[in-house]
Amino acid sequence: MEQTEYALMDAVEDRMWWYRSLHGHALAALAALPADARILDAGCGTGGLLARLRAARPGAPLFGVEYAPDAARRAATKAGAAVAAGTVNALPFPDASFDAVVSLDVLSHAAVDESTALAEFARVLRPGGLLVLNLPAHGWLRSAHDARVHNARRYARGEVAGKLAAAGLAEISPRHWNSLLLPLMLLQRRLVKRDDHAASDVKPFPPWLDRSLHGICALESAMLRAGLRFPAGGSILATARKPGPVS
Repeated sequence: MEQTEYALMDAVEDRMWWYRSLHGHALAALAALPADARILDAGCGTGGLLARLRAARPGAPLFGVEYAPDAARRAATKAGAAVAAGTVNALPFPDASFDAVVSLDVLSHAAVDESTALAEFARVLRPGGLLVLNLPAHGWLRSAHDARVHNARRYARGEVAGKLAAAGLAEISPRHWNSLLLPLMLLQRRLVKRDDHAASDVKPFPPWLDRSLHGICALESAMLRAGLRFPAGGSILATARKPGPVS
């Protein structure tokens, strides 16, 4: 990503509605893991998810990898985790190192080779290990923000399932979220912010608006927990497992 985007992320990811909602989905997907599970955040940015994981799992062995060295150092400090500067195309960890790998909005980046990165995620997972991915959805939502964060791809749900199956993963479950806000997202991205030089979507929001947007996402999360599935949404959260007996 552009360095300015890293700075914006670092400044707001502990409180902005989007990151709180995204991290909430990731934590919920990991909730059934033992308290001492070894977890890797692959493409951890400035460490927002790792910090939330540290708060939820104080004694867990947490690891991260991030392409930008400055961001990697910030993530390590923020989360008290072992964070390496490197690429998801060649993870600097031995085979079968982790009980879970999380990667949020990373596979879509221009510098990432999808099949290589998925193979790497599978390689470092233990048999039975859990993969949690978040990906931007729908090519027709592409906007100036995608260009700023170097997103080369947005995904369809069936496409995500096919790529995970091709990587040899099992128990694949992709689902849309950020669905209730999709009309506003479409309006903002396709009509208001069509200019490639538009300001970043990552920024502090007025408190009343931030609370309102987060409240809508919380309502949607409750609907998803109740079993509702949306046909479209701004993001796709996918889980899958590496075949084999859990060690």
